[in-house]
Amino acid sequence: NTFFFFCSALGQVSYSIPEEMAKGSLVGNIAQDLGLDLKRLKSGKARIYTGDSAEYIELNKERGVLLIKERIDREALCGQTTPCALHFQIILENPMQLYRVTVEVTDINDNAPMFSKAEMRFEINELSSSGARFPLERAIDHDVGRNGLQSYSLEPTDNFVLKLQNLPDGNKAVEMVLQTPLDRERKDHISLLLTAFDGGEPQMSGTMKIHITVLDANDNAPVCSQSVYKTSIAENSPKGTVLTTVSASDADQGSNGRISFSMSSTADKAADIFEIDPESGVVKLIGGIDYEIRKYYQTDVQFRVKAQDGGSPPLSSNVSVKIMIQDQNDNAPQVLYPVQSGASVVAEIVPRSADVGYLVTKVVAVDVDSGQNAWLSYKLQKATDRALFEVGLQNGEIRTVRQVTDKDAVKQRLTVVVEDNGQPSRSATVNVNVAVADSFPEVLTEFTDFPHDKEYNDNLTFYLVLALAVVSFLFIVSIIAILSVKCYRWRRERMFYKSGANLPVIPYYPPLYADVGGTGTLQQVYNYEVCRTTDSRKTDLKYDRPCSESIISLDSSGTHTLTHAQRGKLTNEQFDDQVRIFISSLCSSLQHF
Repeated sequence: NTFFFFCSALGQVSYSIPEEMAKGSLVGNIAQDLGLDLKRLKSGKARIYTGDSAEYIELNKERGVLLIKERIDREALCGQTTPCALHFQIILENPMQLYRVTVEVTDINDNAPMFSKAEMRFEINELSSSGARFPLERAIDHDVGRNGLQSYSLEPTDNFVLKLQNLPDGNKAVEMVLQTPLDRERKDHISLLLTAFDGGEPQMSGTMKIHITVLDANDNAPVCSQSVYKTSIAENSPKGTVLTTVSASDADQGSNGRISFSMSSTADKAADIFEIDPESGVVKLIGGIDYEIRKYYQTDVQFRVKAQDGGSPPLSSNVSVKIMIQDQNDNAPQVLYPVQSGASVVAEIVPRSADVGYLVTKVVAVDVDSGQNAWLSYKLQKATDRALFEVGLQNGEIRTVRQVTDKDAVKQRLTVVVEDNGQPSRSATVNVNVAVADSFPEVLTEFTDFPHDKEYNDNLTFYLVLALAVVSFLFIVSIIAILSVKCYRWRRERMFYKSGANLPVIPYYPPLYADVGGTGTLQQVYNYEVCRTTDSRKTDLKYDRPCSESIISLDSSGTHTLTHAQRGKLTNEQFDDQVRIFISSLCSSLQHF
């Protein structure tokens, strides 16, 4: 040990070589540096001892130099350790000598920075706030020192910037920081390039691609292609008529961009007349529209975005739909004057001294339609004397065409047609009664002779005949009912009388009744009128002259008799049979009726 220590003290040399030198390259002149001649190297059998069986350096004893035996990779030999050196000994024999040799392998910039991944992908919500940090993967450079990793760069820097933080182990953490807010609607995908640089000469670098997908958020309200929709529809259009289609778009995507349409409540109840399809935006007619009731509708259509989740409130926009109602000629003209009434006849008086162009009267009419549908024209359809009167086409004035003469009839009847200008046109007629006379009594006399309206008279006659028929029917029914009740009561009493004829009864007979003997015949010669009632079992005998005092007697069989003289003989049974036949025939006649 003492020898080795002594030798090491006497012989030690160091060299410095760069890595990656070619095989056979000169490391150093060991003989010269140690002060040894070439003979001593040969006689002492000089050799290199490494101890790990890895020999990167060889000794050329002929020249006394150290040469590169194997290519030296500093990164493979030492990694990130610095300095990196090869330690070995040169041993000589006879006498034994040991010399220590240190060969420092210096780094060259033979490795560029590199990333373990060629690319990274991120999904970032567009509502992420500024300052949000996203860690990136660090680059690796196997070189050391200045040749190692020195810096990073991130491009472009429109939205993100790069931040480096020193770590306790000497490395640096790389972060991507959001600088300006994202907008998916403007740019839904962002590509960045992260570059790592070393400090060698020449400078080397490594890159990694960063792909950012901007996630959509419900940050955009739907936008309509028009701010106001204007359309028109003819009145009386059928239900289901399509008026217009409202279209809108939403810059968001997915459920955030699906649009549904609805109609907001309006004061004019347009929602009861129009509807909008929630999906397509087609506006249809679902109710009746009348220009005369409402000429204009304006409704707000609301667009509501279906939110992706319950936590995100839906966004909406409004647009106005203005609907104009086009008038149709669905109303006929209405005559205001002269008033048409079937109850009385109104006549216009024209004196016989009237000149040509004398204003008789004016027909006044209106049409609730609008535009040309309400333009009215007047025409004389019929007249008692068409050569005497004319009607103004536009104003409805009735004037005389010629001088009135004594030959003209006092009663004149004009029929004026009022027609509108619609397609197809509608019309109304009015009758004007004119009395040609100079004095009011004459007018009054002729005025009372004016015939009433035929339709009115026909209707009145019909109702009078109908009323008379109803009253007659009710009267006949009442008579039949009364006679039927009387007949029913008589039959019931006859049946009761026959069933109780054997009972001892002493009936009451009014005065002037004749006495009947046991033979049941009238004794004296008289003219008698037999009266039978339906509500009693009495028989009245009416005679023309006074008779003797009547004797009422009741025999043992319970039969009461009246004894009196008469011209002929009539038994009670014959009398009852005749009365019964008469009553039966009367009831049968009533029932047949």
